[in-house]
Amino acid sequence: MAEGRAAPVDYVLVEKTARKLVLIRSGKRVREYRIALGDAPAGHKQREGDERTPEGTYLLDWRNAESQYYKSIHVSYPNADDVAAAETRGEAPGGMIMIHGEPNEPRYPRWYYQSQDWTDGCIAVTNEAMDEIWLAVRDNTPIHIHP
Repeated sequence: MAEGRAAPVDYVLVEKTARKLVLIRSGKRVREYRIALGDAPAGHKQREGDERTPEGTYLLDWRNAESQYYKSIHVSYPNADDVAAAETRGEAPGGMIMIHGEPNEPRYPRWYYQSQDWTDGCIAVTNEAMDEIWLAVRDNTPIHIHP
């Protein structure tokens, strides 16, 4: 996608079990990427530190070009329902769930970050994929995260 020339996507679909992030425009899959998730990816995020990625519909509401990972786009977790459910359990819901690239200061070889789950609940892609996603996704684009 050329910078500033590609039409933005309508929404982002994450298929956790398949380890895919899909960009959707006009009802069509325009690009797919392999993703890495947290160390305990099964199920909806319940609390801070559970290393799960939330499930449901959120917004990609802001971005950070200077994060500790190669670019990051924020997922609007927790929503009001997530906060209420966590409060009922007496827990903090957690937050700062992002789509991001590889660490700026990696502790492992690059293949590690591309072949297994390693985040604390975020959705990680390669730096090259992050560049494409960054250009295709505008702020406040919906993201649908499925099991």
